[in-house]
Amino acid sequence: MDRRSMSLYALSHFFVDFACALLVQGRLGGGLGLLLIYNFCAFALQMPLGLLADRLNRNRETAAGGCLLLAAAYALPGIWGGVAAGVGNALFHLGGGLDCLNHCRERCAPLGLFVAPGALGVFLGGALRRWEAGALWALPPLILALLTLAILRLCRRTENAPLALRISARQALALLCLFAVVALRSWAGTAWAFPWKTGFALGLAAAAATAAGKALGGLAADRFGERSAAAGSLGLAAAFFLASALPLPGLLATGLFQMTMPLSLWAAGRLLPGAKGFVFGMLTFALFLGYLPGALGWQPSLAGPGLLAAQALASLPPLLWGLTEGRRQPC
Repeated sequence: MDRRSMSLYALSHFFVDFACALLVQGRLGGGLGLLLIYNFCAFALQMPLGLLADRLNRNRETAAGGCLLLAAAYALPGIWGGVAAGVGNALFHLGGGLDCLNHCRERCAPLGLFVAPGALGVFLGGALRRWEAGALWALPPLILALLTLAILRLCRRTENAPLALRISARQALALLCLFAVVALRSWAGTAWAFPWKTGFALGLAAAAATAAGKALGGLAADRFGERSAAAGSLGLAAAFFLASALPLPGLLATGLFQMTMPLSLWAAGRLLPGAKGFVFGMLTFALFLGYLPGALGWQPSLAGPGLLAAQALASLPPLLWGLTEGRRQPC
């Protein structure tokens, strides 16, 4: 992927997630019902919308349309604003994600660099949710409109493969393994609140660790191989999780645990190359399912460092299977 397109998609990802958090948690109030609806539209709907994006074959237009819809969400009240923001978020991720997947082929780094900035955007948007009060309410829609024009003008167009959903039993099992890994990672992220994660500075550090882990995961996979990067990151994450009641081990564990995100997306795209948007959405649906228990107040009675270490180790075998099957597929 050319650097201009990659940089613009990464910058846009940061601001799309920032603007969504700012709107939903701030201007719209951020109640549980609204958050559930927003997250359903932003993550679960990516699976059916991904099929549409695969067929449409207009990836940069899809991403730009998501930015524009999110800008319009700032003018809508209550639930309608949440729905528009969620669908806009989904469309942007699908368009940008498809372009990255089409460019990746043998490489994971572009995916890691694309997904990484979102964590910082979500945190800062939530932390600054009162910032867009008064006259500043018009600034996020203006920036989103400018990003819409920039994506249409500057991002290089890619072509999707012809839509095809045929898949072997081995490939289907590998996709299910990747789905389970992403759902488990999402659930782990909400199952345990680190005792030190209080205040703006440490919250920002945790978001930065998440972003750095996703970026480094793709780079490590390209340098050392996907399986080695997965085994090393999850093994070290499990060790650091055991001491994650302290800030530094907790931050290291967070970053290492997130390194598998671009690897999962890369393998899923290779397993079903004729429906990359669909599998991208399939994994974001797994994120939504993993988010639900924590959002609804259900927490495991044994939640703690040991459980997080066990989750990291338990996710390794299915991830290795998915990566192995993905590597077997031609580019």
